[in-house]
Amino acid sequence: MDDTSALARLDRLVADCRACPRLVDWREEVARTKRAAFADWTYWGRPVPGFGPADARLVIIGLAPAAHGGNRTGRMFTGDRSGDVLYQALYDVGLASQPTSASADDGLELYGVRVTAPVHCAPPANKPTPGERDTCRPWLVQELTLLRPTVRAAVVLGAFGWQAALPAFAEAGWTVPRPRPAFAHGTRVALDGLELFGCFHVSQRNTFTGRLTTEMLREVLRTAADAAGLP
Repeated sequence: MDDTSALARLDRLVADCRACPRLVDWREEVARTKRAAFADWTYWGRPVPGFGPADARLVIIGLAPAAHGGNRTGRMFTGDRSGDVLYQALYDVGLASQPTSASADDGLELYGVRVTAPVHCAPPANKPTPGERDTCRPWLVQELTLLRPTVRAAVVLGAFGWQAALPAFAEAGWTVPRPRPAFAHGTRVALDGLELFGCFHVSQRNTFTGRLTTEMLREVLRTAADAAGLP
């Protein structure tokens, strides 16, 4: 089985996961009740797999799908304002074919980039529990293992993602420094064969208050793309 087929199989397995009862109940309830603005949508209502090519050189790791974003559309960071900011920035630095991500069939392509999360189900109040994070970790470990032959850099969005990603990188075979490096925006950590970058999350709280500006995000993405050897 080649890497593309293996990753596609993993994505299918992720989408069928029902391991966390609280998250299963929440994502399915949201999919039934919907938001008035999306009343005509058939919500995805399942775990959201990663998005991007199997030979990605750069991986972006977030937190979890949004209730009316990825949980609605079935694609990471798609259909919500956080995704609007992220994909616009990816387009600005030449890593996406278009500046918007509205639905899973909108034609968007990522160039050498894979977007994923340590928790694949939309959580209540955007806050997975530590137990849910740890239960979901094997999916991220398997994804990173499949990406390992090509991935050369990673951008982790936010402290929660950072805390979840470091043990996943370790389990996937990278040597993570001890003690584990603390999260901060602009942090850069050299693993063996991979450059790890910290970036404030593209949440509305951060982008609306200016804690994370568009230029700050573009700068991290440009630096990470250079480290990954992307044009």
